[in-house]
Amino acid sequence: MAKGFGKMPNMNNMMKQFEKMQREMEKTQDELNQKTIETTAGGGAVKAVMNGQKQLVDLVIDEDIVDPDDIDMLRDLIIACVNAAMKEVDDLQSKEMSKFTGGLNIPGL
Repeated sequence: MAKGFGKMPNMNNMMKQFEKMQREMEKTQDELNQKTIETTAGGGAVKAVMNGQKQLVDLVIDEDIVDPDDIDMLRDLIIACVNAAMKEVDDLQSKEMSKFTGGLNIPGL
């Protein structure tokens, strides 16, 4: 028997485990993409809803805070709210995907 042939079953088993993990990662990513994150700013005056793909799907602005003489404040509240939503999506993705990466920081996962 030639050297190295005894290791093939281990390699096949490892490939099957990798493929299973890859399918589970894809399923988890799909589930994350379906989730929505809701954040607020200005005591709830601005609300942003973002999906797991970091797409803004809703933005609600309390009309009582709309002051034509202070557009900068409104802009700042919107920016803060959207940025908070993106951070929450990132945190959620990192938490869920760390189950597969064992806490390794792998870009794109």
